Amino acid sequence: MYNIFIDHIFESTTLGTILNICLLILCLYPITGSFLWFFGALSYRFVKTDKSDDDWVEIPPNEQPMITIMIPAHNEEVMIEETITYLFEHLNYSNFEVLVMNDGSTDKTADIIKELQTKYPKLRTINIIKNKGKAHAFNIGMHFAKGEYILSNDADTIPEPDALMKYMNFFIHARDMNTSAVTANMDVQNRTTLLGKSQTVEFSSIVGVIKRSQTSVNDSMYAYSGANTLYKKDFLIDVGGFRQNRATEDISIAWDHQTIGVVPRFAPNIVFHMNVPETIKDLYKQRKRWAQGGTEVWLTNLKKFLVHPIKRRYQMSMFIDSSLSIIWSFFFVITSIFFILLMIWFFIHGNYERIFHAFAISFIFVTFEMIAGLIQLITALILDHHAAKLKYVLFAPLYILFYWMINPITVVTTFIPAVKTIFGFGSGTWSSPERKSLQKK
Repeated sequence: MYNIFIDHIFESTTLGTILNICLLILCLYPITGSFLWFFGALSYRFVKTDKSDDDWVEIPPNEQPMITIMIPAHNEEVMIEETITYLFEHLNYSNFEVLVMNDGSTDKTADIIKELQTKYPKLRTINIIKNKGKAHAFNIGMHFAKGEYILSNDADTIPEPDALMKYMNFFIHARDMNTSAVTANMDVQNRTTLLGKSQTVEFSSIVGVIKRSQTSVNDSMYAYSGANTLYKKDFLIDVGGFRQNRATEDISIAWDHQTIGVVPRFAPNIVFHMNVPETIKDLYKQRKRWAQGGTEVWLTNLKKFLVHPIKRRYQMSMFIDSSLSIIWSFFFVITSIFFILLMIWFFIHGNYERIFHAFAISFIFVTFEMIAGLIQLITALILDHHAAKLKYVLFAPLYILFYWMINPITVVTTFIPAVKTIFGFGSGTWSSPERKSLQKK
C-alpha cells in the first residue's frame, strides 16, 4: 500500500523524500508505539523504585484521613442500591462518607437513595434539578464534600475491599505531598459476552502497559480513570475543578494537573470492577466520547506546548504521542479510502498484478502490526493481576483488528465536534448507558 502511494503521488525530489519519510513514520507508528509501550511497561516493573504498589500498610481508624466517595448518578436505578450497599458493607476503611450527586434523574434513583439513607447515616445526597453532566455534578459536590480526599466512583463501579486503604498509602509519605490523584486498575465485571471478554484484553493493554509506561517515563498520565480515582481536593480546587464542557472530564483534569506541576499516580495494585458496553452501538458511542475528549484536551494544550516547549518539557512526550495519534488517525482513514478507490481503479482496468502487489505489501504491514500488538498485549496480561487474565489472550486478535480500527475512525469523526467545544459550543450533558445488575446470577 505504501509503495503504491509513493509511486503514484510523489516524484523523486527533496520534498518527495521528506514526504516519504513522514509517510514511513506514520506507517510504522502502530508498530513502534507498541514496542515503546512494551519497553516502558518493563521499565516500570524492573527499574522504577518508587511505585508503592505492594508495600501498603493498614492505617489505624483514628489516623485515617476523611474520604468522600462521590457518585455522580443520572438515571441509575438499576445499579445505585447495589453499589452503595457494597461501599458501606465491604470497604476496609472507617473514616468515609458517600455523597451521591443525583444529576436530574427522572427514574427512581432519588427514591432509592432516600430509602438507603435510613440505613446508612453516612450517606448524603444532593439533587440537581437539571442534568448538566458528570463534571458539573462533581464540581457542585466537591464544595459539599466533607473529606479532604474525594473518590470518584461511578454508579456501576465496585472497588476492592482494601481500595481506600491502598489509595491512602499513596498520600501519607513525605514524598507524596505533590501527588494530585491516584487512579486504580480497571477490571471488566461483565465478561459473559464476546465484547466483554475482548475489552478485558483491551483494558489490560491500556492500564497494564500504557499507564505503566507513562508513569515510568516521567510520572505523567494522559488520563485518570473517571470510574475510580482518588483526588486530593486541594489540587482539584487549584485547577478550578473539572471542565464542564468537555466530553471526558477525567482526561482534561489529568492534563490540567500536570500543567500546574503536580503528579498523577497510577496504582496497578488497586483493582476496581466496572461494567463495559455489551453492544456495538454502545461501544461505538463510548469510543466516540473518548476520542472527542482526547482531541479536546490536545487542542486545549496545543498552544501551551508550542509556545512554551521548555516549560512543558516534562509532559512533552505525552504531547508528541497524542499529536502523532491524531495525525495517524487521519492518515489511516484517508489512506484506507484511497486504497479502496485505487483497488477499484486497478480492477476496472484489469491491472491485477498491481492489486496482488498492493495486498501483499499490506499483508506484510498488518502482520508486523499484529506481532507488535500481540507482544504488547501478552506483556500486559502477564503483568496485570499476576497473569490472572492470561487466558483471555485468545481474544487479542479481535481487539487488534477491530478496536485499533475503531479508534482512528472515532478520532476523525469527532474532530469537528471537538473543535466546536474549544470554541465554546461543547456540552458535558450525559445519558447513562443501559445497565445490568452487578450481582452474579
